[in-house]
Amino acid sequence: MVELLSPAGSPEALTAAVQSGADAVYLGFGAFNARLGAKNFTAEDFAAAVRYCHLRGVAVYLTLNTLLSDRELPEALEALRFANDVGADAVLVQDLGLLALAREAAPDLPIHASTQMSLFSPGGVRVAESLGMSRVVLARETSRQDIDAVCRTCSAEVEVFVHGALCMSYSGQCAMSALIGRRSGNRGACAQPCRLPYGVGAPCTGQTHPLSLKDANLSAHLPELGKMGVACLKIEGRMKRPEYVALVTSIYRRLLDEKRKPTREETAQLAQAFSRDGFTDGYYCDRHGADMFGTRPENAQVPEELFAAVRKTYASGEHRLQPVRLRCEVRRASAARLTATALRRGVPYTVSVEGAVPEEARQRALTAQKLSERLEKTGGTVFSVEAADVAVDDGVTLSAAAVNALRRAAWEQLSAELEKTPLCGAPHRAARQVPAPPPPSAGDGALRLTCSIARAEQLTPELACGVEAVYIPLELLDKLEIQPYADRTKIFAILPRVFRGKDEALFRETLCRHNALSGVVIGNLGHLPVVEGLALERRGDFGLNVYNGQALRLLGQLGLDSATLSFELRHQQIRDLPKYLPCEAILYGRLPLMLTENCPVNAAGQCRRSTPSYLTDRTGARFPTLCAYGCRCEIENSRVLYLADRPEYRACGLRYGRLRFTTESAEECLSVLRSYQTGDAAPPQELTRGLFYRGVE
Repeated sequence: MVELLSPAGSPEALTAAVQSGADAVYLGFGAFNARLGAKNFTAEDFAAAVRYCHLRGVAVYLTLNTLLSDRELPEALEALRFANDVGADAVLVQDLGLLALAREAAPDLPIHASTQMSLFSPGGVRVAESLGMSRVVLARETSRQDIDAVCRTCSAEVEVFVHGALCMSYSGQCAMSALIGRRSGNRGACAQPCRLPYGVGAPCTGQTHPLSLKDANLSAHLPELGKMGVACLKIEGRMKRPEYVALVTSIYRRLLDEKRKPTREETAQLAQAFSRDGFTDGYYCDRHGADMFGTRPENAQVPEELFAAVRKTYASGEHRLQPVRLRCEVRRASAARLTATALRRGVPYTVSVEGAVPEEARQRALTAQKLSERLEKTGGTVFSVEAADVAVDDGVTLSAAAVNALRRAAWEQLSAELEKTPLCGAPHRAARQVPAPPPPSAGDGALRLTCSIARAEQLTPELACGVEAVYIPLELLDKLEIQPYADRTKIFAILPRVFRGKDEALFRETLCRHNALSGVVIGNLGHLPVVEGLALERRGDFGLNVYNGQALRLLGQLGLDSATLSFELRHQQIRDLPKYLPCEAILYGRLPLMLTENCPVNAAGQCRRSTPSYLTDRTGARFPTLCAYGCRCEIENSRVLYLADRPEYRACGLRYGRLRFTTESAEECLSVLRSYQTGDAAPPQELTRGLFYRGVE
């Protein structure tokens, strides 16, 4: 059975989701989930929510899907332990360090890979499986063909977003909110700058929104998703009103149960509840372009009449009655015995209670029919009796009060059993102390400069001679004769952060063909199968979002030789981070703000692959757009990060410092290199210190 998963951003939204037919809900409590703006739960609220949901056969998934600093990891681990203790059915995780600790602290708790992990290929999903993750939430940009490929070739459960907001950037690969306003999307505080107006290759007039996508609506594709083997259909919306949650959940519930597409009226209700100039199924259908973009007016009217009707429905009593089978025996000279059994996801849960001893009947004996009628009274509970098997000795009687007491005792015990038992994973959970990690040993050594290029003409012999390694995009390797440069420095191939399963063989063939390569730069877990068995040094890229020492330990276990740290870290955090691998940081360059599947320049009809275009915001800032692998788009910051005149980066324990060249000419690349070599060049007029001193929320 395909699971319908609904958002619960508040206790009322939880009730709305459950009473409207959700099979599972996802929610957060505390400070470590990707929707800090939602009305998140306290720990006590969360425990009560688990009991409420489990009693009604609904699974509960805790979202702990943000990046965590080393100081935050202990608190996050305590939240995970608490969820494990109260019977949460799974935890969604983004941070590799928390994943490593979770496997040790709560080995029986199912862990789901958040969409923030940027997984979209069979290889990446299989790596997640090997790390102990039982389910993977695929990137929203994944097409039906790619979803099918993952379902066919991987054993982990696959979860797909079917309704709700679409981020412009791949989740986990967006730094726009962080770099512009210190509100990190990777840490649950996104300010949604993608919904603002921008000009494409021109000043911003306030009329165009090239980063604002319509909401997804895959309601017409549910039968196909089920046939593929998708395990879970996810509705986005932890920031939405409970009425929205109830309406969308109820419509998708009907479509799944009745195995059909939505009616015109149902589609209209979905749009009335919330839309941005309509809906899109563009990513699922592998159809990109301007039709996928849309906005919502700030003064859009809330459908109060529709929402009032929806609210009346989910708030008008219990709609999730749980079927129970009863067996009752009333035997002479023995205590009456009642057994109640509820079936949950194919697993029976049974309780038995004993009551009063029946008496000899003086006037009217108890009949099987009368006993059944009394047992089937379930008012005030979540149970409904679907069958009652009773056996009564002739000539005995049992008072109505005694039968009622027997029934109440059974409901109480069955409720307690259902509330405490997880629906997913092991029914009984182990909890272990995490041993103290060994001391880190990779923080020593002089800082060495590396550089990455975006265009072939940026690479010169002089540049190669001045750095420890040059990182070259994989797709540029065939446009360069790299052997002469390999005689001067190490040459690494940068694997594209976003790709598909069909690209994996091409990547491997290209790496094998270029014998002058010293190594490869890995920015996605799906790259690991591509390089398996190749005699190449492996350096982790910023796409892996390394935010703490535990993540470094895990990457070392996966075979990486070094890793680039998240550029959302302050220099003090970099300095204090336990360095279980040699660490690299970006010290210069335009930092990438977004990596998008749907190119905003192409959608505006202005595609110029050979010449970088740009977006302009309302302040006049210009953000270059570069063509990325697969005709995707990488949006760069408007100002270059520059730290050559600051001494702090040399005291952070870094092994490598990267100069990230994007829009620079070959001459400018050399000038920047010299400024970092000497430290005495005048800084450029327009620069940023990035988040090196400010950090993020």
